[in-house]
Amino acid sequence: MPGSREARIEALRGRIAAIEAGTRTPTPVLPFGDWRIDSHLPGGGLPRAGWHEVVGEGLEGESGAATAAFAALLARPRAAKGAVVWVLRRSDLYVPGLVNLGFPVERLVMVRVRDEAEGLSVLEDALATPGVAVAIGEAEAPDLVAGRRLQLACERAGGFGVVLHRRPYGGPAKGATGSAAFSRWRVGPARGRAPPDGLGLGPPAWRVALERCRGGRPGAWILEHSEADHGPHPFRVVSELADHDLAPASPERLLAAG
Repeated sequence: MPGSREARIEALRGRIAAIEAGTRTPTPVLPFGDWRIDSHLPGGGLPRAGWHEVVGEGLEGESGAATAAFAALLARPRAAKGAVVWVLRRSDLYVPGLVNLGFPVERLVMVRVRDEAEGLSVLEDALATPGVAVAIGEAEAPDLVAGRRLQLACERAGGFGVVLHRRPYGGPAKGATGSAAFSRWRVGPARGRAPPDGLGLGPPAWRVALERCRGGRPGAWILEHSEADHGPHPFRVVSELADHDLAPASPERLLAAG
């Protein structure tokens, strides 16, 4: 499996560093299975009991199509471990699309809420509930207090959380606030590769920037959905697209543009 050996080495290095720093029990992580991403994450992956932010580029901040698909694949490995709660401000989650991504919709529970405050409250309750493996919710700007409550809920029950920064009904964007999230990802659609026979559409692809990661470092890639069982995660780095498309824009420029 390409990159799997390097990913395991990076994960081992991260765990050794955590032990040397005085952490008695290294946090279990979910690696991507590709050292080009895992080397940017402390411990070689995303913590299994923590929450993460996904921010859309441009109109994705309102429509949320590409970000929802990315979040579904980000959480898919954990979704097989229990129930999945998806907290919505607007009833527009396209379930057949999740099926095409291999997401276990039979485990999905959708909850529609009135506003962001109620959404964050429901998301916190879901993450603190035993048996809920994944909770995904829409919120434009959770503050530090709300973020800390989400993290405590994750640690209490071992849940994996994702907050989609979205304005489902439009309107002016709120100002940036501090965050207690472990990582922050900026996501937009990318041109995918054509299928080998030239017929139909290729796998969906995303332009992804890791803007912030606690103890990690920024990075940017083109990722696509891989139907092959190539590793622990359903993403695959499309290096030939990444080298071409991301060369003019470094992670620092992506951060400045955000």
